[in-house]
Amino acid sequence: MNIKRTAYSILELATVSKGDNIGQVFTNTVTLAKEAEAAGFKRMWFAEHHNMPAIASSVPPILMAHVAQATTTLRVGSGGVMLPNHSPFIVAEQFGTLARLFPDRIDLGLGRAPGTDPETTRAIKPGFIEATHSFPDDVDKIQAYFSKENRTAKVRVTLAEGMEVPIFILGSSTSSAHLAAKKGLPYAFASHFSTQYFYDAIRIYRSQFEPSVSLEKPYVLAGINVFVADTDQEAERLYTSNLRLVINILSGTSTPYIEEPTEMTSDLKEIMQHPRIHQMARYSFIGSKETVKKQVLAFLEETQVDELISVTTMYNIRDRIKSVQLFGEIMTEINTSK
Repeated sequence: MNIKRTAYSILELATVSKGDNIGQVFTNTVTLAKEAEAAGFKRMWFAEHHNMPAIASSVPPILMAHVAQATTTLRVGSGGVMLPNHSPFIVAEQFGTLARLFPDRIDLGLGRAPGTDPETTRAIKPGFIEATHSFPDDVDKIQAYFSKENRTAKVRVTLAEGMEVPIFILGSSTSSAHLAAKKGLPYAFASHFSTQYFYDAIRIYRSQFEPSVSLEKPYVLAGINVFVADTDQEAERLYTSNLRLVINILSGTSTPYIEEPTEMTSDLKEIMQHPRIHQMARYSFIGSKETVKKQVLAFLEETQVDELISVTTMYNIRDRIKSVQLFGEIMTEINTSK
């Protein structure tokens, strides 16, 4: 097999399970981060979502500081900051501050989606649509605020100047691929839920990539859903919590919390084959270590991505920790077998 050494990371949504309070959710996040660090994960990124009761990752910079304080080597970042919701100046201040507190451990992933529904988008920032058009220019502004050369500018973010904070372009379509390639920045594709344009996007990014001071050659991160347990049957059972979340999202049903897992019935297996659900969950690797290792190896051989960023939405934190530990073992075996 022609597979290069592949980094592996976590995208954290801070999901709220039935019976949990938000404080417990954030405690669980720290516990998971420590276990991930011990298992060799490279980074933990926090998504930005709003007005979603089952997802508590609304303010990535605060959760980043919470986790960075409790870990030592794990990189922490945003996956991402939805830039049209924010001022580039304020983003530079926030991440410049984080970089001063936790040097060489902070990542800044930038996306242009709202991370919520249309009504909430308008509540966050009137004129969101117009703000999406300025996304490329706003990325430039943030890069300028972090540059040493900005010390002579009239508008400065002194906390950010000269700090090493890698910027990543996030995307779920081909438009983001063009932008990441043109700017010579690493590209993170949301293939854990948006699969239709994945191959086109990474092909465009790699073929159009222009080297920059930030990056000499293309670097692709791919989102995947990972559910590992002792047996295939147990992993499928644990996956049912995530499956119901996907069903609710696609049906427009409000989801107040992550539901307890149930047995994987024939009815649920049939629902998994529905075209919309199958497409959304295409890159979901579910099973024992042996089963998931085969799935991951096939994905890596086919895509040649540089890094996997895993999402594991489970009801119980203990089951999730075990899955993360087993996935760490899988990736260690893959990377040391070369």
